Amino acid sequence: MKKTKLTAREYLLVASMLFGMFFGAGNLIFPVSMGQQAGSRMLPAAIGFCITGVGLPLLGVAAMGISESKSLFHMSSFVSRGFAYFFTCALYLTIGPLFAIPRTATVSFQVGIAPSVPESSRGLLLAVFSLAFFGAVLFFSLRPSNILTWVGKILNPLFLAFMVLLIVIAFLNPMGKVSQTAPTGAYAESSFFTGFLEGYNTMDALASLAFGIVLIEVIRGLGVTDPLCVSACTVKAGAFSTLPMALLYCCLTVLGAQSAAKLGISTDGGVALFYIAKHHFGSVGGVFLGVLATFACLKTAIGLVTSCSRAFAEMFPRLCSYKVYAIVFSVFSFAVSNVGLSAIIKISLPVLMLLYPMIIVLILLCLLGRLFDYRKCVFLSTMSLTIFAAVLDLILHLPETVQSVMPFGRHLMGLGAILPLAALRMGWIVPAILGFVIGLVIRAFQKKK
Repeated sequence: MKKTKLTAREYLLVASMLFGMFFGAGNLIFPVSMGQQAGSRMLPAAIGFCITGVGLPLLGVAAMGISESKSLFHMSSFVSRGFAYFFTCALYLTIGPLFAIPRTATVSFQVGIAPSVPESSRGLLLAVFSLAFFGAVLFFSLRPSNILTWVGKILNPLFLAFMVLLIVIAFLNPMGKVSQTAPTGAYAESSFFTGFLEGYNTMDALASLAFGIVLIEVIRGLGVTDPLCVSACTVKAGAFSTLPMALLYCCLTVLGAQSAAKLGISTDGGVALFYIAKHHFGSVGGVFLGVLATFACLKTAIGLVTSCSRAFAEMFPRLCSYKVYAIVFSVFSFAVSNVGLSAIIKISLPVLMLLYPMIIVLILLCLLGRLFDYRKCVFLSTMSLTIFAAVLDLILHLPETVQSVMPFGRHLMGLGAILPLAALRMGWIVPAILGFVIGLVIRAFQKKK
């Protein structure tokens, strides 16, 4: 008799692995910043954030299980082989040297050092700090050791315990009243959808497709092999790990909203988190937070450099070796990190506006794939119209200087603006649905022949 479910102990094991995959110090800065900006409208913003920051990564892992995908490349090959190469490279570069890896260094700097030094000195100090940071990242990426285990088993739980203690004390002694903090910017008009888009910054949905196969292999290794049972086990284990993550995000959103009355709107969530810790624990609390965040980010950076280097070495073995990829990615990440955290977040937004619609659609298609026998025509038609709309959304979020020099830039921006739901930055939804319907029609005609 085939095994259809895991034991309670096995669920705990898988859940802890899933939590370790998605938990990172960098993710904590976004709900804090969101809370400061959303103010009294923080609840719908937090719900939107949790959908993309927690729910979507869980669905991504489940989709890999249901579709029996062996890798991200295999999963995206349902669309086409060319798309698989483009999507896999784009995803790994995004969670790798372009944005996510450099962000680990800048988050550490913003939380631990930036608030305590003069603004005039931050540029030089960031360069020195990031050089040492990525020197350590490269060293451990090239020399496998027990540091990841040590950081994961000791420092990550310590960091999480500190954050829980900070949340409890902040709730008992709030810095200000949330109800008196007015929402600002886009949160005043549409807090839910703005929070939904803010969840893109976690990049956890991207990570779920890149690293989800590891979790699935663990479940299969425990004796559950049926795709539906694997997916069910993933979802159940995910509930144990992602619900606490969602609760943590919501609590941090409240912390941010409370702090706005005293701190105002900080330059980023890292600075805000430092001052919140300093307010409740004094200078020692701020320093302690910075040290723990640095080690947590270091672990994340080593894991990302290792994963990205292995992925590119497998896809393009003749181009470079794993060692060369690790060196190139570390050096490039060091260079990008010196533009600063706020700039990295701002630059990454257009790219995420392009990738996330594709990620969402690919996940949903893989979850529903059995309904249309995973026919390529459905994948291709749906993804084609999604990409078209996502490209228009990317153009709308490019800097004005770039938009002005683009060929047909004004026409493309006008076309993007007239798409349904474009005002909410969800212009891809209707084209994706239309593409799905077209794909089903094509499938029906193919079956008749």
